[in-house]
Amino acid sequence: MRRYLGAMLVASTALGGAMAHAQSSSPFSGLFGRSQDEGPVALDVRVAGDPDGLSRQLRQTLLITGALAEDRITGQDILAAARGDYARVLGLLYDEGYYDASVSITLDGVEAAEVAPLDGPDQVARVVVAVDPGPVFRFSRAQIAPVAPGSDIPAGYAADQVAGTGVMRRAAIAGVDGWRAVGHAKADIADQQITADHDASRVDSRIALSPGPSLTFGQMSVSGNQRLNERRLRKIAGFPEGRRFDPEELDRVRARLRRSGVFSAITLQEADDIGPGDTLDVDLTVIEQAPRRVGFGFEISSTDGFQGSAYWMHRNLLGGGERLRIDGRIKDIGSQTSGRDDELTIRLDRPATLTPDTTAYVETELARMREEDYSEDLATIGIGANHIFSDRLTANGAVQYRFSRVFDANGQTDFKVLALPMDVIWDQRDEPNNARRGYWLSADVTPFTGLSETSSGLRMLGEGRAYASFADDRVTLAGRARAGSVLGTAIETTPRNYLFYSGGGGTVRGHPFQSLGVTEIQGPDGPIKTGGLSVASATAELRFQLRERIGLVAFADYGRVWTQGGFDGTADDHAGAGIGIRYDTPIGPLRFDVAGPVSGDTGSGVQLYLGLGQAF
Repeated sequence: MRRYLGAMLVASTALGGAMAHAQSSSPFSGLFGRSQDEGPVALDVRVAGDPDGLSRQLRQTLLITGALAEDRITGQDILAAARGDYARVLGLLYDEGYYDASVSITLDGVEAAEVAPLDGPDQVARVVVAVDPGPVFRFSRAQIAPVAPGSDIPAGYAADQVAGTGVMRRAAIAGVDGWRAVGHAKADIADQQITADHDASRVDSRIALSPGPSLTFGQMSVSGNQRLNERRLRKIAGFPEGRRFDPEELDRVRARLRRSGVFSAITLQEADDIGPGDTLDVDLTVIEQAPRRVGFGFEISSTDGFQGSAYWMHRNLLGGGERLRIDGRIKDIGSQTSGRDDELTIRLDRPATLTPDTTAYVETELARMREEDYSEDLATIGIGANHIFSDRLTANGAVQYRFSRVFDANGQTDFKVLALPMDVIWDQRDEPNNARRGYWLSADVTPFTGLSETSSGLRMLGEGRAYASFADDRVTLAGRARAGSVLGTAIETTPRNYLFYSGGGGTVRGHPFQSLGVTEIQGPDGPIKTGGLSVASATAELRFQLRERIGLVAFADYGRVWTQGGFDGTADDHAGAGIGIRYDTPIGPLRFDVAGPVSGDTGSGVQLYLGLGQAF
């Protein structure tokens, strides 16, 4: 018996009338499956033979499952969900290549399909979803043509592979996308002929593509902008007029506009008709956000005290997308080891300077640091640029003047530096706020010239983070390694803010902030504690997701500081370990860690840390 399934790519559920049959009562009582009580309503999902773990997939697909999870358990709610679940079950079965399925959904023994929508019971005690998927169908032929070079046609779309509607849809979409990627913007499906042989459990699938002409980008029309100057909007967008059509170019235009922070909504619509000379115009519609924004963050440590931060930002200061941001931070309020630190940063960014992906900026920083062993007043001014090569790769460079005045046992010392800080970040994490897989790499290089009695040299710092998840992402192993060194300088004449410490929530938990340094500089009463010229640290975390929003973390941290550059000279180290709780919020996990020292003499007793976001 053959059946023709020409609409399969458009709506797989349209096949249900010819291929699946609702049973008047469940024919699978006592067959393979599993039952689970969902509060006052029991849901039993039974799949004959349960091939490929279908019962689990079906349970996750059912509208009934969602209704029970949301405590919508009236008889009318359950009936409405059950009637909608016939199509959902069939859609899943077709996606998996089962076209001779029988489906029964009973409510206290009564087939849901036979209950009129307005005759639902007052309540339902038991729902049974029983499915006999029948044999799996495989391709006798899987043909798609013509295919553009480089098209990513799914490997599963081939003879003798499982003939699911999902893989056929993906093949058709991949074929169209392949042509669009090489300039054929109006590529489409010209024809599809899909025939199922139920006697042999085989599917003959043929998809014909129509590439259409190769197009170039025409003009971009703009609407919706109110405060942002249109000339600057076009500069920020970087629309590739005159170049060969490429959907990735449109994605880059969207990304540039999103990065500007000016807009709450961005729509790029390709013209329906091809323009003169095989061109394709594009309509851009934007909705601007409110120009001003404020935010805040905090972290609490039992020894380092409270750290609070806040910012005020204007997204479109001069009408050209300029972003002014003022950040303030107060640290070590109530610290047992140091005085209060104050920081103020003012930064003005101008997007689309030189290129659409380059942002120029001017930044000024003022700070007063009151550490345990010294105090420092710091002022910095710099001008630089940030270039985004891709969503994953960014680079930054600046010219910077730094002045710092340090007060310690030796009295007052001034450091003056002209620096050229540069950094590169390669971000391959799946989610920046709560990564479960991927990696993140950064490299900072700062050559600096000392003025007056300040040394000249090179400061380098590199960091890598990696993430891997298991058990359906319920368990995540996260690691971080960090190493830095200052070369070509003497520690006495190196700016203190270029030196390295270890200890605290960002390096080694269980030890106070910046508790590990070196004692190389001689003072009137003996050596003075400062940071070292080299540092290395490592962190490992094992994260367990217990429930949807609650997780546990076990971690171990290690740090080591050297007196000389190049990881030379005398060194000291320390380690800490602990556990923590994470509670997921819309803006990132709320973090609470308890840690204690494992080795080293810079800490004693338990340290508590409370903050927003994962430790890394």
